[in-house]
Amino acid sequence: MNNLDTKTINFLLADDHSLIRQGVEFLIEEIGFEGEIFHASTLQKVLETVGSQEIEIVVIDAIFPDGNSLNIISDIRSIKPEVKILVFSGVDESTQSIKYINAGANGFLSKLSEESEIKEAILKIHQTGKYISSITQGVLIDSLQNRSTINPLQKLTERELEIAELYAKGYGNLEIANNLNVKQNTISTIKKRIFDKLHIENVVDLADLIKNYH
Repeated sequence: MNNLDTKTINFLLADDHSLIRQGVEFLIEEIGFEGEIFHASTLQKVLETVGSQEIEIVVIDAIFPDGNSLNIISDIRSIKPEVKILVFSGVDESTQSIKYINAGANGFLSKLSEESEIKEAILKIHQTGKYISSITQGVLIDSLQNRSTINPLQKLTERELEIAELYAKGYGNLEIANNLNVKQNTISTIKKRIFDKLHIENVVDLADLIKNYH
């Protein structure tokens, strides 16, 4: 498999299922990479290993018993900015991959992929620093087209958008009320109106919309 340079590449395989890690390790060895392969079964172990070892490529699952890897991608980057991150997960690629790429991952690959595609993804991450599957390419194109034509945040008034941004930054009702010098129940009423207009149910969804469209 080809065109590997002689530089040693160290991998970190992060998944709470050992069989998945062993399978990926087998494919890495088949490709012909030289270097060490480290394993981690928790997010805490991921951060410890990235901090203590010379890791070039992280292959990481999305969901762990101790959390979602979406929340530590920025931490991995702060420890080692040049590291390449491939999310390798069983979550629905068509609805989830963009979140991880927006968070800083270099690529996303479904665990339903054939061995040949897994090898291709690992090679692409190594050679070009990114891997985008055909499914995620389609999602990106749809996202860009929809963003240019239908921005759901356009449904909000200026005041509603201001409050939505504060929610997205992590402020609560009381903090927003104090910040804007209005009553707390007024903020609660506006929050409900924002959720109704955007057809969402929680602040996490609101934060995603703000990130993607604002």
